Amino acid sequence: MANRDNHYEAAFEEYLRARGVPYVAVDEARRSLLADGASIKSLDFIVSSAGPAVWLVDVKGRRFPSGDDESRHYWKNWSTRDDLTSLARWEALFGENFRGLFVFAYHILGDRAPLPAGRLFEHRAQLYAFVAVRLADYAAGCHPISPRWDTVAMPTEQFRQLARPVDEFLFSAGVGASSGSGGS
Repeated sequence: MANRDNHYEAAFEEYLRARGVPYVAVDEARRSLLADGASIKSLDFIVSSAGPAVWLVDVKGRRFPSGDDESRHYWKNWSTRDDLTSLARWEALFGENFRGLFVFAYHILGDRAPLPAGRLFEHRAQLYAFVAVRLADYAAGCHPISPRWDTVAMPTEQFRQLARPVDEFLFSAGVGASSGSGGS
């Protein structure tokens, strides 16, 4: 069962349900153990798409904007190195058509949003924007931001070029097989 206490994941799951997208919510209660005894972070969802890709989704909940009124930050996209390595291991375990996808679930707190109003999703009287970046693209473009917390992030402009509304990954047959398709 997905973590229903996490409003970002609950909103994304409701988004999938509302659009009739087949998915499996992964039990995140504990890390998965592999045959070699290694443990890896569980992913959040396995999601079908219109194309050949099946998405292995890790939801990253962020506020938009983050920070206080004086130091507002937009497009926060940090992750942990463990998120990257674990999602890459899942890709290898599942095989050829399974692709890692970071879904940044932005909880909209102001009058700006990363997507047009018509693409925002309302859940429990709150607005969310779901943008996604392929694991391969994120891993290629991220850099360390905190050695202590082992976190990484992409530069904002690069992230904005690569991030796409999640429905483009789910409903487009041409998205997913290869990495590196930027745009915007």
